[in-house]
Amino acid sequence: MVTEIPTGSLITTIENKIATLEFGHPASNSFPRELLDRLTNEFNSLSTNPAVSVIVVKSEGMGAFCAGASFDELLAVSNQEEGTRFFSGFAHLINAMRNCSKLIVGRIHGKAVGGGVGIASACDYTLATKNASIKLSELAIGIGPFVIEPAVSRKIGKMAMAEMTLAAHEWKTGDWAKEKGLYANTFETIEVLDAALAEFSTKLASYNPEALSEMKKVLWEGTQDWETLLLERATISGRLVLSDFTKKALSQFKK
Repeated sequence: MVTEIPTGSLITTIENKIATLEFGHPASNSFPRELLDRLTNEFNSLSTNPAVSVIVVKSEGMGAFCAGASFDELLAVSNQEEGTRFFSGFAHLINAMRNCSKLIVGRIHGKAVGGGVGIASACDYTLATKNASIKLSELAIGIGPFVIEPAVSRKIGKMAMAEMTLAAHEWKTGDWAKEKGLYANTFETIEVLDAALAEFSTKLASYNPEALSEMKKVLWEGTQDWETLLLERATISGRLVLSDFTKKALSQFKK
């Protein structure tokens, strides 16, 4: 299935019990709300698909894995309701990944910023290249990584989360992300990454699907409050994005 419209693309393929989701957007694979919704719906659909045991999530191209939220849509936000609605898109996506009955493997081939780090963190197992640096730049534009924080902190811990968040202009290397637990492993090239990804996902898909599903539940124990927590965090971001500070910062970033 291929869906392509101006707000981005989403391609789903299923082969040998492995569903591969590939999202894309011309602006460094960033996410407008509509693309967030489509990816969320796809995870919900695959969760009940008996032909799927494992999901691989990736993005298109050779550049960035994901630049996070769409700056164009952030600049267009004109009131609290619109702001909350936009950021709730990331809340719904992370919750869909958390609640999905299938284990999700992330393929992080390039840099990830903001919401892109959140998506990587919501995966159950993540492989990356050494060039897959990460950054949480939200404070620099007047908001904060509030919605994705629970997912990122769950993977790398509160102290590493604080280090990333407060050093909002600083890139952390792929090996730093591996050391902190975000990436299970890093590889020199995309080609080596893809070979390792194929081997790992094939092995995972060969296991008892019922056992995989039960393991998924165990891995996410204690996160039930995210259903409301992430939406509450979206309200904070939705309010802050209306500030003059953020509007000016977003305009400068776009330039």
